Amino acid sequence: MFTNSANVSERRLAPPSLAISTVIFALRPSERSGRPTLWLPLVRRIREPFKEMWALPGGPLSHDESLQDAASRNLLETTGLAPEFLEQLYAFGGLHRSPSQRVVSIVYWALVQPTEAALADESENVRWFRADKLEQLAFDHNAIVDYALWRLRNKMAYGSIAYHFLGEYFTLAQVREVYEAVLDRPLDPANFRRQLKSAPEIEETGEYLQGGKHRPPRLYRFTGTPGLGPDRSTP
Repeated sequence: MFTNSANVSERRLAPPSLAISTVIFALRPSERSGRPTLWLPLVRRIREPFKEMWALPGGPLSHDESLQDAASRNLLETTGLAPEFLEQLYAFGGLHRSPSQRVVSIVYWALVQPTEAALADESENVRWFRADKLEQLAFDHNAIVDYALWRLRNKMAYGSIAYHFLGEYFTLAQVREVYEAVLDRPLDPANFRRQLKSAPEIEETGEYLQGGKHRPPRLYRFTGTPGLGPDRSTP
């Protein structure tokens, strides 16, 4: 078990440390059904506190870089990922997040396409996990993931961020699979298709998805600006 060398009075006098953490969501096939499910990369801690436990990618904030640059650097160094969209999610500063010192974490998040996720470095200490089936993580990272999931599901109700998970061209069924994976529930295909086709930012391309056994489905593209962006949510 980790023991802190500093006494209580020293810890109270020491200024809080600032750290950066990142939550990166991607869709990967379920090992059982093969359908898209929500995953995120975690790193195994190699030092105390919480040595050998899994944690979100991140690290301390240096004096000579911005929050955004620190988040990008930490993520690239730990996982090899460089998402196109990386935005600030929330600040977590509970008094007892770390047993060694007071740590305030600025958390960033991003959604990546499967082609981007495939570029992530995987090793003994970097691995992808189902977002809804996590074991006990280091620090308060379970609570951070839960909050990120809540924000993501909240935004799916009125936003356009589902298109972060898709390529430039997609079928309507692929969009529905994104919603079902994030919301973790089935949606009526006919109703979903009708609602999606009425959206002004969904455009038919005149092309079709090839390679299937049945009649090829039509391909569409999103003409708006997908983004995580600010929302009306409160923690």
